[in-house]
Amino acid sequence: MKKFLLMLALSLGLCASGWAQDAAASAADAASAAVTAVADAASAPVAAAAAASEAAPAAAPAPKVDKGDTAWMMVATLLVILMTVPGLALFYGGLVRAKNMLSVLMQVMVTFSLIVVLWVLYGYSLAFTEGNAFIGGTDRLMLKGIWDNVAGSFAPAATFSKGIYIPEIVFAAFQATFAGITACLIVGAFAERIKFSAVLAFSAIWFTFSYLPVAHMVWYWMGPDAYSAAAVADEMTSKAGLIWQWGALDFAGGTVVHINAAVAGLVGAYMVGKRVGYGKDAITPHSLPLTMTGAALLWVGWFGFNAGSALEANGFAALAFINTLVATAAAVLAWCVGEALHRGKASMLGAASGAVAGLVAITPACGNVGVGGALVIGLVGGFAGLFGVTKLKKWLGADDSLDVFGVHGVCGIVGALLTGVFNSPALGGPGAMGDWVTATMIAPEAYSIGTQFMAQVKAVGLTVVWSAVVSVVAFKLVDLTIGLRVSEEEEREGLDIASHGETAYSK
Repeated sequence: MKKFLLMLALSLGLCASGWAQDAAASAADAASAAVTAVADAASAPVAAAAAASEAAPAAAPAPKVDKGDTAWMMVATLLVILMTVPGLALFYGGLVRAKNMLSVLMQVMVTFSLIVVLWVLYGYSLAFTEGNAFIGGTDRLMLKGIWDNVAGSFAPAATFSKGIYIPEIVFAAFQATFAGITACLIVGAFAERIKFSAVLAFSAIWFTFSYLPVAHMVWYWMGPDAYSAAAVADEMTSKAGLIWQWGALDFAGGTVVHINAAVAGLVGAYMVGKRVGYGKDAITPHSLPLTMTGAALLWVGWFGFNAGSALEANGFAALAFINTLVATAAAVLAWCVGEALHRGKASMLGAASGAVAGLVAITPACGNVGVGGALVIGLVGGFAGLFGVTKLKKWLGADDSLDVFGVHGVCGIVGALLTGVFNSPALGGPGAMGDWVTATMIAPEAYSIGTQFMAQVKAVGLTVVWSAVVSVVAFKLVDLTIGLRVSEEEEREGLDIASHGETAYSK
């Protein structure tokens, strides 16, 4: 732990020093730097008003920061924090044994905090500024340039509507919560036997080399106002992230968050190894009421996660909202039915798991499909999640402690692929944008389910491979320097005492 803290402090000091020197040497450049396109949802990073006006000064509308949209995005950001701490923390905490309750709470809360700090230092800049097809640049290190000294106001960040903006600082905060919860999802795969310092070291490496590139590839583009004329459309698209250029749809993070984290979790489960007594001793959740409470908080917070990804308080936010409600309810029912058929009884743990499965499955689709499509995705997601934590888990042979891959991986893949099907106007979906210059959708008769489905397949495949490779390297580096596992004696005693010197419950 001391080695990790020393390494982290040194890295942060170098980042801060580099930023300070850069700021002193080029304050004028930082003040006038173009605000990069950044948006989320169907795949949209925000674009700077200045960058848009440079691309086509005659056609770009004057930036208009909408107070209602800004207020909604701040609320949505709070809801995503609610998802993580306490939602995910309690959901995971209830699933482990009592002797490891506090260790899971600590891993979630401290990992979230670490990622938020790294997001401000360099994460936001590498994810949501112009660079290349795989990673962004350094224009927003330490969020420099968010305050525009020339204009005397906060830099505007584009939404999906031309001429409508929110403060870029609000968008940066919203996306920070996405990065934080993604890293926290991973810890459920190797809970109850990993060193606390190893969790933090791995999270920092994986965030830098897997989360940031995937987020950039999926969500970075130049924003709607950059598409001011047909003559510049191809150029603007060429500056976007690779997966965005492919035309893949991911409204709120099926690839970036769930598949990305789930693959890392599965790799971790293999590389950390199985828990002592796994497959021999009974390893059961110590508090299902806490797990149910966590699941309920996740469901509530997820409305900010999904509907907030519209970046505006508009019809697409409302569509994402109702789809999140409907799909989750359908998945709860599907899991319970499947469980009753499989083992004769429907369980509360199954209902809570079904809710999470539905939330994961609808995430990439929530603003990209109609309500009927969301219902089908929820039903399929519920059954797919149950399959993932029963049959698939046995086939894989990994001790994925809290079924991170079984739920987030399987349902994330299902949701991402079905987005390509139910986005079709013929199946009740809104379709995809055909021309950003005129802001017109692809004509229903011209929409191709096959083309969109293949774009989704490519996005899923690249995310799986990218996360897997980075995760293997990251876990190996941590194992060689810090070590991944606690000793067998400490594992038997419980990580609450062994790692943190305290207990969740007095005896």
